[in-house]
Amino acid sequence: MRGAGWEQLVVHTGQHYDAALSSQFFEELEIPEPDSNLEVGSGTHALQTARVMERLEPILVARRPDWVLVYGDVNSTVAAALVASKLGIRIAHVEAGLRSNDRTMPEEINRIVTDRLADLLLTPSHDASATLRAEGEPDEEIAFVGNVMIDTLLHSLPAARASGARAGFGLGEEAIVVTLHRPSNVDDPDRLRRIVNALRQIAQHHPVIFPAHPRTQQRMTAATIDTAGVRVVDPIGYLAMLDLLQSAYAVITDSGGVQEETTALGVPCLTVRENTERPVTITEGTNVLVPNPEDLPGRVAAFRQARPVGRVPEGWDGRASERIVRALDERRRAPRS
Repeated sequence: MRGAGWEQLVVHTGQHYDAALSSQFFEELEIPEPDSNLEVGSGTHALQTARVMERLEPILVARRPDWVLVYGDVNSTVAAALVASKLGIRIAHVEAGLRSNDRTMPEEINRIVTDRLADLLLTPSHDASATLRAEGEPDEEIAFVGNVMIDTLLHSLPAARASGARAGFGLGEEAIVVTLHRPSNVDDPDRLRRIVNALRQIAQHHPVIFPAHPRTQQRMTAATIDTAGVRVVDPIGYLAMLDLLQSAYAVITDSGGVQEETTALGVPCLTVRENTERPVTITEGTNVLVPNPEDLPGRVAAFRQARPVGRVPEGWDGRASERIVRALDERRRAPRS
């Protein structure tokens, strides 16, 4: 963290413990080696949350930081917020105010609880700030800073383009990139089969590449789902994925982050979900919700006549991290409420 007098301590919870999903990202995103690794690993939501709380508490007790910054909406986010709050340490939540209004999603519970506990709510979009005000959060605790993930994207884009990932996979400008990971899509064999069948139809007209987590691949194998025509590959690194996304004809996903990345890149995105906690990607960006998998082939075909034309939302300019530091500077001496 750059700012006068600030020292940053990086705690890696180890919630994403696979090398392809963890250490590779640290290297590619040029993140400093973590000062601590909690090595939480996999488990139920309760187990992950409890392990983070148990292992983070002694670190915070020993270091007594002025602030704990928590990011996003995963179990680690809410666990760290709970520990910090009970120790009387101020919490800043990056990506505050996002809502899907669907409490069947564990991430929605994490967002709500974290925002209630946070002392500083750092929002990525103006609609997120409005949501927090509607929920009763005071203006002095809300700071619109923009989307820090787009800082990463813009910083990494030259390296991504130089990675040669698209060329390495032999893909041109007609490729469809697929990412799926949500349990509602990959843990239900019938729904997963419907999605893959739709991808197979699309693959008759476009190359379809699907970097799939081993767990998702296991689900497809166990359900004897025919993936013929769809290029299913192992997970790839951030730079390789970014190269595929920036050159894609369209993207099919259920990822919140990919919705944002495609909006920033101006690439059409079809989100296989009933809702999204990032509505700005629809109202201003290139994202469309497609809850019914059978509608996917028709949506892709329609791009021949008209492709979504969006704009990059305010604050998605690569300067969000600077605004975060300024927000912390402004509150450096403010008493804790």
